[in-house]
Amino acid sequence: MPSRSHHTNRRPSLRFPARMATVLLLAVPVAIHAAWNDPYPAHEQGQNILYTAFRERPKHLDPARSYSSNEYDFIAQIYEPPFQYHYLKRPFQLVPLTASAMPVPVYLDRQGRPLPAGAPVASIAYSVYTIRIQPGIRYQPHPAFARDDRGVPRYHQLTAAELARIHTIGDFPHYGTRELVAADYVHQIKRLAHPRLHSPVLSVMQDYVVGLKDYAANLRREHARLNRKGRGPALDLERYPLKGVETIDRYTYRVTIHGKYPPLLYWMAMPFFAPMAPEVDRFFSQPGLRERNLTLDWYPVGTGPYMLTVNNPNRQMVLERNPHYRDERYPAQGEAGDRQRGLLADAGRRLPFIDRIVFSLEKENIPYWNKFLQGYYDRSVVPTESFDQAVRFTGSGDTDISDDMKVRGIHLRTSVATSTYYLGFNMLDPVVGGNNERARKLRRAISIAIDIEEQISIFRNGRGIAAQGPIPPGIFGYLPGCAGLNRYVYQCVRDAPQRRSLSEARRLLAEAGYPDGSDRRTGRPLLIYFDTPATGPAEKARFDWYAKQLARLNIQLVVRATDYNRFQEKMRKGDAQLFEWGWNADYPDPENFLFLLYGPNKKVGGEGENASNYDNPEFNRLFEQLKNLDDSPQRLHLIGQALEVARRDAPWIWGVHPRQYTLDHAWLHNAKPHQMANNTLKYLRLDPALRRERREAWNRPVRWPLVLVGGVLLAGLIPAVVLYRRRERSTAA
Repeated sequence: MPSRSHHTNRRPSLRFPARMATVLLLAVPVAIHAAWNDPYPAHEQGQNILYTAFRERPKHLDPARSYSSNEYDFIAQIYEPPFQYHYLKRPFQLVPLTASAMPVPVYLDRQGRPLPAGAPVASIAYSVYTIRIQPGIRYQPHPAFARDDRGVPRYHQLTAAELARIHTIGDFPHYGTRELVAADYVHQIKRLAHPRLHSPVLSVMQDYVVGLKDYAANLRREHARLNRKGRGPALDLERYPLKGVETIDRYTYRVTIHGKYPPLLYWMAMPFFAPMAPEVDRFFSQPGLRERNLTLDWYPVGTGPYMLTVNNPNRQMVLERNPHYRDERYPAQGEAGDRQRGLLADAGRRLPFIDRIVFSLEKENIPYWNKFLQGYYDRSVVPTESFDQAVRFTGSGDTDISDDMKVRGIHLRTSVATSTYYLGFNMLDPVVGGNNERARKLRRAISIAIDIEEQISIFRNGRGIAAQGPIPPGIFGYLPGCAGLNRYVYQCVRDAPQRRSLSEARRLLAEAGYPDGSDRRTGRPLLIYFDTPATGPAEKARFDWYAKQLARLNIQLVVRATDYNRFQEKMRKGDAQLFEWGWNADYPDPENFLFLLYGPNKKVGGEGENASNYDNPEFNRLFEQLKNLDDSPQRLHLIGQALEVARRDAPWIWGVHPRQYTLDHAWLHNAKPHQMANNTLKYLRLDPALRRERREAWNRPVRWPLVLVGGVLLAGLIPAVVLYRRRERSTAA
């Protein structure tokens, strides 16, 4: 018995080496056929899912608070203002989104009497916009709309016991929806004035929407009163009427503004003016929800084609198709060449095409780029580090996709951004500032010396256009070539801009009182202080380049790099001398760029976006004349006059309009860059079968090392197994 017991206990060990060898052999072919580097779950293969990435957590997803491009990537797919930009047409054109038609403003004088459409701007006291929305539009499913059998909201008076079971929106068992109504748009405009939200657009809109400034002041008083003794009840905006915004009927509302302001319709195409259901506000205002991150900044609620179903900003954010989305169709018209490029192949088909959009957190360029090349991201910008791998320059100086990318079927999309990046002079500074001829010549000399074309070539891989003023291409008022030339810095040579010579810059510098870079009065070398929020070793090369540019005039550049908060504080106080900044268009109107030079909009004293504190009465007068005009020859003439004044004064080194390069895989269709629209994901279409085929081809494991390792391991195991079995037989005998 002891011997048998001993033998029985050892039987599993006897079979173990052989069993391990068998498992190893079986595992080899499985491993060979698996995609080891696939970052997504296996069940997602072949599904209609768009894969993209984000770099940082969106801070605000509440449309009243959001004002950043990384936030708009999400909320523009969820919320729907009354208007949108036509996806294909250029120049940029507004079309209805939830509205049934584009409104035609009615102009009134101070007595409220109608004026003709062509009335002088000075005679227009009020503009009235009546907007009718389409019936039948419904919100995404959400607990805020859930009602019981009696029609009472289920979750608008949550108890402590109920709250204890709630951690995410998904913990609510019941969801509901309802039809979009005009009053929801009125409610959202009121929310812009809520003191708790600090909407960035209030400062602009309160000067236009009738009664909004007083309404905001009234809400601040009420909010303070309700919260005087600890946290009081939330403001019920329905109790406070707003004079300039009113509901006419279930599907119609009216907005009245002071004077004439055509860009209002552009503003109303932004998420600020998307609808917000009052019951959503009431739902999220309940005590205890904010502490659980249950807010509109975390869980947006809209009528758009997608809804946010996963919000894990440390890893992944997911948009999924809104099951209640209405019948919206892909556009049937575009611009010349769109049909040949396949952009009208889906004309008339129902939107959206893609079921799910997965955003993965990618903080670094290289991992993102590598995953794109492996087919795990469907589109990518071209990172600076990989520019030569993706793009080549043709003999004519144009850019094209590289051969490596062509082999993969990757498409290159290019467009000039409706943005401007510039170096600004602080016009309040005693050295570089002022509207006198001495200061103008100094600024022009520096503007000539800093070779923007060279900067674009070295630091942007040629991705940009040297600016001739603040207005970028694609915006009314921009003139290409010599017609739009800044003749104080460039001259026209053979119908092309050519930067003026260093000798001319040195002459201007001497006339400004700094011959050969030294102050004529004191003999001291001229020092220019350059303030920037850019820090880190990667920026040093660019700062050194700036210093070398000015050294050609014997001007010494002192770089003062700091964090963004400190930089902003210096700008607010006017402590900078020379600085770098940029502006992305909110809407495609020249007013959105020229206002950056409007005197009353100064940083110092006005807290506006005029960072250079430029204040020329002549420019201000021209800006006030042109800002409220419709696009016309008269407006173009006034823009030209204003630009001439600004170019003469040189408050900016006009800098660069960036050129954007985007790569799309062959399985992604309907991609067309749009500098104004943010709600473009609904137009994209995928071919998941082609993507799966290409992924498998590009990510096949190398088999021979695995087979070799398996063979070596097996060869080592066989003698051990044989020796082990002999020893066992000997022991048993």
